Amino acid sequence: MDHVIAQLREQVLDAAQQKHTILIEGGGTKKFYGNHALNTIDSGVPHMQSNSVALKLNSLRGIINYQPTELVVTAWAGTPLQEVIDTLAASEQMLAFDPPAFGAQATLGGCVAAGLAGPGRYSGGPVKDYVLGTHLLTASGSILKFGGEVMKNVAGYDVSRLLVGSLGMFGPLTQVSVKVAPMPQEVCTLEFALDEASALAICHSWRAQPLPISATAWQSTEDTLGCLRVRLAGAGAALKTARLKMGGQVLPNAQALEYWTVLREQKLSFFTTPTVWRLAVAPATPVLNLGPTLIEWGGGQRWVASALDATTVRRVAEQAGGHATLFRSPGDQTMPDQGVFHPLAAGVLEVVARLKQEFDPKGLFNPGRLVHGL
Repeated sequence: MDHVIAQLREQVLDAAQQKHTILIEGGGTKKFYGNHALNTIDSGVPHMQSNSVALKLNSLRGIINYQPTELVVTAWAGTPLQEVIDTLAASEQMLAFDPPAFGAQATLGGCVAAGLAGPGRYSGGPVKDYVLGTHLLTASGSILKFGGEVMKNVAGYDVSRLLVGSLGMFGPLTQVSVKVAPMPQEVCTLEFALDEASALAICHSWRAQPLPISATAWQSTEDTLGCLRVRLAGAGAALKTARLKMGGQVLPNAQALEYWTVLREQKLSFFTTPTVWRLAVAPATPVLNLGPTLIEWGGGQRWVASALDATTVRRVAEQAGGHATLFRSPGDQTMPDQGVFHPLAAGVLEVVARLKQEFDPKGLFNPGRLVHGL
């Protein structure tokens, strides 16, 4: 891959010399995510500013190292996410954070840069907990290496975690090492007819019990109640005990697999609503009453299909001790003040600005994509 890295370096240095900004592209499946309202269409590339060039990473692909007994996979950033998933599945292993792809062209680097997790985050945890090492291409054309391929790495600052969810604002990832997990022995999905308040209450009560819950999802239905689905994963004996304790109806395996997949990939009809907000709040937060809602992670993640103004939604999120992101919106919708992401606190914004200055002093990479104005 030396020649590919050399070409990427040349493109970065040339863009810097020409004073062009750089828009990083992997598989392009998450172009909708982030701040784009200030961008225009130019040179046939969606969302590209007229003074921007695209840095394509999809040729930087392939698994570099994978030893199943070590529970770590290292791959080039442009490696298709599905290729990584299939390779792990052959050894009965998986990415525990259950990343959404949003398309067949999704890449491992894009998965890490976006930092998005699927339903499995309930038990698996966030993406940042699994990234052990990264390589970053800087504005000067050099490759910075952070972390490694071992579970314990305490040398210096944990920059690899910093890069998770950064949407390329510090530069493009070229290589990633990710911790993986064994697949569960058995999986079962239970279904309950509950309204939103009751679903939140029962999910909260389950958190205090040793139950093998790997995912939850509640959504309102056409009748007065809604539907709560709970995925159990683990040893057969543990699932049997949990089913007897929790009750509910067992969803057929094929139907359950399809449901969790379309939920993760946001192919449910709920996500066809033009405007969708993502709220991250404490799981015990009561009903928010913002509009049609889909709840994941035991109450911690709430999708709201509503055209309410940003000020209203963010105020509700803040009162719940959380934050709100305008996740999907019509292309002609005006971007909220300070961008689609919840505004950072002054102290945090100062730190992020300093980091941007250290990693990308010329402001080349994905300007404004994550933080409006940076």
